[in-house]
Amino acid sequence: MFRFIKAYIKSMRLYYGFVTGISGWLGVAYYEYVTKEPVELLRKTVILTILFLSWGINQIINDYLGLKEDRINAPLRPMVTGELPYKKALVTSGILLLITFLIFGFYLEPIAIIPVTMGIVLNVIYEYAKGYGVLGNIVFGIMLSMPLAAGFFASGSLEYPYLTKTLIGLIIIVAVINAVMTFYTYFKDYKGDREAGKKTIVVKYGIKKARIIALLITVLPLLSFTILYPQVFNGITINETFLFLSIITVILQLWTGFLYYKYPRGDKTYYSLSFNFRTCACSQAALVALFNTKLSLMLYIATYVFVGLLFDLHSNSKA
Repeated sequence: MFRFIKAYIKSMRLYYGFVTGISGWLGVAYYEYVTKEPVELLRKTVILTILFLSWGINQIINDYLGLKEDRINAPLRPMVTGELPYKKALVTSGILLLITFLIFGFYLEPIAIIPVTMGIVLNVIYEYAKGYGVLGNIVFGIMLSMPLAAGFFASGSLEYPYLTKTLIGLIIIVAVINAVMTFYTYFKDYKGDREAGKKTIVVKYGIKKARIIALLITVLPLLSFTILYPQVFNGITINETFLFLSIITVILQLWTGFLYYKYPRGDKTYYSLSFNFRTCACSQAALVALFNTKLSLMLYIATYVFVGLLFDLHSNSKA
């Protein structure tokens, strides 16, 4: 049992928890901003715990669906080696997801089950969509914006309409941030994706062209916010904290693109993932400053530190 739990937790890749967790925290912060009331501590803790772990639980499903390419890209992953029996792992994830639905349905807010379900469905769709170029990035981006919606809906009762223009704008921006993030992950998976027939952007255009794209797409998150801000963030002031964190975030995004331009192959391609995930989660933490400056600063610092620490536990690129 201990061996199974260890292999399951390893496969969850907990550094990803900050990507889904900060996305969910953004939803909670926006809810508190809209309602002008703080979310009860226990409720907030339950919401964020679920959303921090949501990627890891879903990752088990993703690993099962991607076994073909993982046998080439990551032959030492627990599910590939047999250390994590896929049937038992899938049943465990199924039970955990059922518990999640029950918590949302009976303790939190039932409407939050909708984005949670969408996230699970999109995770399955993604494994097939990634074989069709940019479609995979779009599906992945939308999937990783679902914790934001879940965090917002689960925070408390809401009056219709549930989807405000600002919430939709935040979902789009977070989707763009995560779509860019997942593009960079395709570099390390190039060989396996190509052998498995997955025509990701990197496979479709080749390493040389993809490394140019890596530089060009660094501006997409900033561009999406710049375009959407006048349309959907009316009345929300760009404060000094948000501006400061945004400047740092743009630098992180530019540097991430440069890393993959310079190191599109080899060990550094894998280790650049740590910086990539930090940039993604920190970008979301910066958005929190629109609604709660103190919280945003704490999340930004904690995210940058702990994503790196957790990633270092996965130092073997083949595992």
